[in-house]
Amino acid sequence: MGERLRVARHVLAGNPLNLLALALLALLLGAALAGPSLVPFDPLATNTRLALQPPSAAHWFGTDQLGRDILSRVVVATRLDLAIAAAAVLLSLSVGAVVGAAMGYFGGPLDRGVGRAVDVLMAFPLFALAMGVVAALGNSVSSVVYATAVINLPFYIRLARAEVAVRRNLGYIEAARVGGSSHARILRVFLLPNIMAPLVVQASLNLGWAVLNAAGLSFIGLGVRAPTPEWGIMVAEGAQFIVSGQWWLTLFPGLALMLAVFCFNLLGDGLRDMLDPRSRT
Repeated sequence: MGERLRVARHVLAGNPLNLLALALLALLLGAALAGPSLVPFDPLATNTRLALQPPSAAHWFGTDQLGRDILSRVVVATRLDLAIAAAAVLLSLSVGAVVGAAMGYFGGPLDRGVGRAVDVLMAFPLFALAMGVVAALGNSVSSVVYATAVINLPFYIRLARAEVAVRRNLGYIEAARVGGSSHARILRVFLLPNIMAPLVVQASLNLGWAVLNAAGLSFIGLGVRAPTPEWGIMVAEGAQFIVSGQWWLTLFPGLALMLAVFCFNLLGDGLRDMLDPRSRT
């Protein structure tokens, strides 16, 4: 534990952007966990007398076309967007790690068959594939989660397969076989735990894309339905008012979306440096 803390301090001190990533992550998690109870207004309450008010002391981010407080909606939307992204990435990581590890360990027909299926999946434009999945399953939060998990699945399958294929004939695996360990035990105890580091780095990078994908689906009307506070919906609703000068309707939810993607990309770089063996020297 002490060695890990030392490496973490070294990585954080060596790159100030890692500190920025942690600060943004703390901000996002704080908004997701405590934001709904701290916002100044009900994010669903309408007041047409206050419609399209610019940012002011009373409404820091202004109001939308129905008089709803944009700050409250942006903060409350953080929980939903992060929950969708986290659930999708966790699902694709869990399934992809097991399937990819089995492919790399057993090889043969399993490797070739699933490999061709992954190639076919990767041949489709990923966002178009997500649109098709949501259209087939219906507009709901669970559909967005499944669609986002499906388009992220090939990354984990390929990465897990490559990592296990390198390790399956190493000495400690051979010793486990000689000791009578079953294939399932070798995968569960000796291989999967040892390939989690690169998978976790990939997951942190995919979190940003998952947030962007969920917002994109909502933007085109295939994700979460209005009036639920969600960044993509807010950008879509405010886009029609940009020409008339109400810039704040899209600026603030778009900025929140940008910061979330930026945070997870920086976090992935920091985790990669932290898990790099060269950082321990």
